Amino acid sequence: MPRAIHLLLLLPPLLLASCGSPPPLQPGQTPPRASSASPAAKPAAPRNERPAWVARKVVPDAREVNGVRIHTVKNGETGIAIARAYGVPWPELAALNNLEPPYLLRIGDKLRLPSRQTVEARPIEERAKAFSLDVDTLITGSEPASRAPRPKAADTSPPSRVASAPADALTFLWPVDGRVISGFGPKSAGRFNDGINLKVSAGTPVRAAASGTVAYAGDAITGFGNLVLIRHEKGWVTAYGHNEALLVARGDKVRAGDPIARAGSTGAVAEPQLHFEIRRGRTALDPTTLLPGR
Repeated sequence: MPRAIHLLLLLPPLLLASCGSPPPLQPGQTPPRASSASPAAKPAAPRNERPAWVARKVVPDAREVNGVRIHTVKNGETGIAIARAYGVPWPELAALNNLEPPYLLRIGDKLRLPSRQTVEARPIEERAKAFSLDVDTLITGSEPASRAPRPKAADTSPPSRVASAPADALTFLWPVDGRVISGFGPKSAGRFNDGINLKVSAGTPVRAAASGTVAYAGDAITGFGNLVLIRHEKGWVTAYGHNEALLVARGDKVRAGDPIARAGSTGAVAEPQLHFEIRRGRTALDPTTLLPGR
């Protein structure tokens, strides 16, 4: 047998011997003492290392049906992506098709669209609204279409803001231990804070205020930086903005108190802080009326 082939045949047993159990003890030998030190545990990889979920790209392939443009919803498409493909703001598309909360699309739905001439005749500024996003738009239009039965319609009232808590409110936890540096309500230059901003150190764990499902995790809204939205039972939603890192992805189930992000200063802020919102459907409420005293 050639020497090279003979060595190859010996290689597997040699590898097994080098990687397997220690050699048997010889007469008179005592077994070596096992080390009590355990190997250092490797830190868990942050969840944001996983590929971020991206909505399926929408091909604008609408067909004319009795003089009306119709788009057939396909698997994985979102309302926002469909609206952008045709240059129409998502709220306008939802209203045109009489969609009701929670605005979930089903595969095969036929969505009516404004005519191409109507869209192209609009001023540039108005057409740009199709590509602007806010928390309300993400809540209502970021869920991918599926074959699941359409849930019952929830509250159909338009977006609003209230300072008082409803009687059937969920029990919420503080997402971080920080001082309120911007409260709920109107601000200068006509702005309105739909939540509260809490001063924290960079890297502080941000925890889910209640159990639920992650509806969104990303940075599509420039002003909020890295943002997480969590859907809870009874139509409640919480939002967590300005994070330096996200530890969850869309679709993850979380429990109250689970870490979902690390606080930071992404978006339109100059110091580490957490922007936190509590919403009931499309209504923003003052979180301080729903959080426990401290």
